[in-house]
Amino acid sequence: MSTVRERSVPRRTGRGTALWPYLLIAPAVLGMLYLLVYPLARAVLISFQDFRLRQLILGDADFVGLRNYRTLLNDPQFWEVVRRTFVFMAVNVVAIMVLATLVALMTERLGKVGRAVVLGSLVMVWAVPVVAATTVFQWLFHSEFGIVNETLTGLGLDSYEGYPWFAHGGAAFAIVVVLIVWQSVPFAAITLYSALVTVPAELYESARMDGAGGVRLFRSVTFPLIRPLFMLVLCLEVIWTFKAFVQIWVMTRGGPGEATTILPVYAVQKALAGQRYDLGSAASMLTVLLMSGVLVLYFRQLFRQEGERL
Repeated sequence: MSTVRERSVPRRTGRGTALWPYLLIAPAVLGMLYLLVYPLARAVLISFQDFRLRQLILGDADFVGLRNYRTLLNDPQFWEVVRRTFVFMAVNVVAIMVLATLVALMTERLGKVGRAVVLGSLVMVWAVPVVAATTVFQWLFHSEFGIVNETLTGLGLDSYEGYPWFAHGGAAFAIVVVLIVWQSVPFAAITLYSALVTVPAELYESARMDGAGGVRLFRSVTFPLIRPLFMLVLCLEVIWTFKAFVQIWVMTRGGPGEATTILPVYAVQKALAGQRYDLGSAASMLTVLLMSGVLVLYFRQLFRQEGERL
């Protein structure tokens, strides 16, 4: 009986069946290649060419090797922008991770209603479009109509009446940092909160019985368990703040002077000033290399620490 049944339902083991899974994922792979790999490869190619407005129109760019990279690396302005970029990244990442951790810890200790309010507020802040949030911050710190100046003046600080925030480099830099931290904390806080709720309550009870306080609980129990996700969020924040562009370009365009010019803004400025698309592409590639180098060093240190634990 089983022999007859096996003969009545023949198995398909042809080449078409083996290729079917690849055909299913082919559209996604082709779309990724076109939207991600092709622009990257095109930018790499342009960075090795003499590519200006004429070449953009006619398409007869000449290969110049590493000339564009040598031009950037010999430019003192480039290294000043690199220094400012790392300072900008460090300030943002530290502020984001500290605030997000505190918000996540607070949310875990709230009741059901308070937790829902906090998480709902975080999601709404996270959902605000970048350009819309940047425009709101521009109006908040407007010299004549901004609420910040009006509030500070109402508190008796008359020196802030009509204060031009975006005309001072330090003030503009601080406003951009506040904006990016405000936009980034919700994602980090929600992700860390999802990790905190997975920590077994029995571990906290055992630690409290041994006399551990709040700080000791976090250092010895909470953080070791949420560390993998904490490090993942940290890496994502490093990437996102390192390549921040929209907020700065909409708010200050890198000014005043060069106070808020970081590498992505510098690359666009180079591409638009005199239509030097080759220098802009080279600056973008150097940005990718620097960011990759930071992440490689970080992962090496992380894996080394994990190996020492094992």
